Amino acid sequence: MPAEARPGPPPKAPRPPVPFLDLRAPYAELRAGLDAAWARVMGSGRFVLGPEVEAFEAEFAAYCGGAHCVSVGDGGSALELILRGLGIGPGDEVIVPAHTFVATWLAVSATGARPVPAEVDEHTWTLDAAAVAAAVTPRTRAVIPVHLYGHPADLRALRACAGRYGLALVEDAAQAPGARVDGRRIGSGDSTVAFSLYPGKNLGAVGDGGAVVTSDGELARRIRLLRNYGCEVKYRHEVRGTNSRLDELQAAVLRVKLEVLDEWNARRADVAKRYLAAWDGLPGLTLPRVAPWAAPVWHLFVVRCARREELRRLLEAAGVETLIHYPVPVHRSGAYADAGLPAGAFPLSERLADEVLSLPIGPHLSAGQVERVVTALEEAFTRIG
Repeated sequence: MPAEARPGPPPKAPRPPVPFLDLRAPYAELRAGLDAAWARVMGSGRFVLGPEVEAFEAEFAAYCGGAHCVSVGDGGSALELILRGLGIGPGDEVIVPAHTFVATWLAVSATGARPVPAEVDEHTWTLDAAAVAAAVTPRTRAVIPVHLYGHPADLRALRACAGRYGLALVEDAAQAPGARVDGRRIGSGDSTVAFSLYPGKNLGAVGDGGAVVTSDGELARRIRLLRNYGCEVKYRHEVRGTNSRLDELQAAVLRVKLEVLDEWNARRADVAKRYLAAWDGLPGLTLPRVAPWAAPVWHLFVVRCARREELRRLLEAAGVETLIHYPVPVHRSGAYADAGLPAGAFPLSERLADEVLSLPIGPHLSAGQVERVVTALEEAFTRIG
């Protein structure tokens, strides 16, 4: 056969993309413990408000350094039930970040109160205390800082502001279990904190779940009532409650994952450290900043780029999955169109919505996958110019 007619080597199969988040990997790593937990619950015949829930609540409270933990059906319910437990309702106002997931606002609306947005800090992208002070009115009852992307809000400044105006401080830590402020974990001390336990979170169930950690024993009691149809004793309904209970299977799964949460958060931090070192000073890219008083848990690694859509297309072509958190400011969404807040009302939050891009980060990214992301972004910027 002439040389020119000889078949060449078969083409290489394309490499699988770097996933934004691999939800199968936690099971692969923890299979033995998770299977044992599943079997333990299935064999017990107890599926709601049983020993697994009690054990998880005790263990998670101890982990956070809090006095009480009440598990609930999801993170949004955690916020709503805290507010209801505080007696917040129609006619009240609650200050929320302009840049956050809609669930923070919806929890306020669910009580009948009005969410009042305030601008975020330019560096941490979390609620700004000066903006909170400017938003206070005689109807303001509470403020909800969100520990966004796993970076804590400035609790020192926000606590001082809340204390000055007599407001309840309710923390939304859906993305930040294990994060620290001044060396103390979110949920410790006199905090009242809502956590989401959704599968994609740093501490994730295999379905919906949420938790409240608080130092206030009476508030914890009221939330326990509210989550279970308003009763402690069956058929004796003290208040108008709801059904928002973490089931035994989810609690058992979470107990297994809680044991490795710090290790997995440390792996996330290692990935973030590599990204920050590789891209420091790259023109046209704004990297996340870590405040000197904060120890984030890197739920997301979010960058800013004025040419985001072009960058995203180039990364996708290079086999790197990305997401946008969050492309539509809540005050510009259809859900809150009746708030009457025009474009430009919160300029930084609106710029963030136009520019932020979330890159792969997680405890199960391999070193090779991390380097693919590093190289893909560097090469994308050579093309963007």
